[in-house]
Amino acid sequence: MATVTTRLCVVGGGPAGMMAGLLFARAGIETVVLEKHADFLRDFRGDTIHPSTLDLMDELGFTARFRALPQRRVESFSGVVDGRNYRVADFSRLPTRNRFLSFMPQWDFLDFLAGEAGRNPSFRLIRRTEAQELIAADGQVAGVRAQGPEGPVEIRSHLVLCADGRHSRMRDCAGFTPRAFGAPIDVLWFRLPRRDGDPEAAAGRFGPGRILITLDRGDAWQCAYVVPKGGDAALRAKGLPAFRNAVAEIAPFLSDRTAEIADWDAVKLLTVTVDRLTRWYRPGLLCIGDAAHAMSPVGGVGINLAIQDAVAAANILAGPLRAGPVAEAGLARVQARRMFAVRTTQALQRVIQSRVIAASLKADAPLRAPLALRILDAVPMLQVLPARLIGMGVRPEHLRVPTQA
Repeated sequence: MATVTTRLCVVGGGPAGMMAGLLFARAGIETVVLEKHADFLRDFRGDTIHPSTLDLMDELGFTARFRALPQRRVESFSGVVDGRNYRVADFSRLPTRNRFLSFMPQWDFLDFLAGEAGRNPSFRLIRRTEAQELIAADGQVAGVRAQGPEGPVEIRSHLVLCADGRHSRMRDCAGFTPRAFGAPIDVLWFRLPRRDGDPEAAAGRFGPGRILITLDRGDAWQCAYVVPKGGDAALRAKGLPAFRNAVAEIAPFLSDRTAEIADWDAVKLLTVTVDRLTRWYRPGLLCIGDAAHAMSPVGGVGINLAIQDAVAAANILAGPLRAGPVAEAGLARVQARRMFAVRTTQALQRVIQSRVIAASLKADAPLRAPLALRILDAVPMLQVLPARLIGMGVRPEHLRVPTQA
């Protein structure tokens, strides 16, 4: 069995894992990131880069190279109820440098992070290699055993960062079970062409028994059709024409292109889960991102929180990791730093899911815009509040760990 020795082993090459790998390697920490796929060209559910992440790109000195990547800027988000548009969030009012959301294919974002990380001699990305189990020694985690294209390999490390998603295998190996809070919805993802004359803003469209989110991706609309939990099978049983008609009714401007939904293979189910670990760590191991807390798609903030976890971990742990294994108290500091943001965000998501989204899906008569929506639309200055919660989060992190000279 081949053996690799490193200071840090990051399991998972998603946003949390790639950002952590970049930041620790930039700080001079020997870092190995394990990615089970050969590349990042997969159907990711989230393509949103938030202002707090854009600010981080600036802090890292990546501004020019990052902005050269193909992306779509969005400065506001609206709710459309019974055909009337209500502006909900205005990102242009944020008290930060980057006053917009950026929509970018996640594979482009991950490729960018991998390329920037690769500029550091301390960084190594090992693709087509899947972590199988943890290595234990002297009562703590000492690395992982993985399967690569040429056979099994051991990654020996002082710290393992579990960033392998909401179905984390390493989390299971560590004996952690997340506390599930339930979710009353699931989401069907699909794309339709975007044409001249279409609405400009990203929007959530509400009608009796139907909700459709439309996100501007430049040449296409990324669409999220919300259904009651477990409602996917019943919707598909009605047939594809009925689904096309439902999309056209909730978003009439799309009615001339719903035939582009050629078959059900073009419609992907996202099973919505909201959960979190009570404890994110054990000696030699720390969970971050979706492995520590699965977020609802409400607000599209899951990527943002995952990246903030990675920044907090690097800020707190890079210094101690240079000296050797990290004390359990350091791992606890990362969780304590991030837990308030996670709890608060999930609480807000759960309220919106139950009181706004689930209620709309149960309605069988024309909807009236909620009072909060009408107030936000009538008082533009208030639109910075939801923009701040979505775009910057409850506790945005800033880079504190210095670059290793």
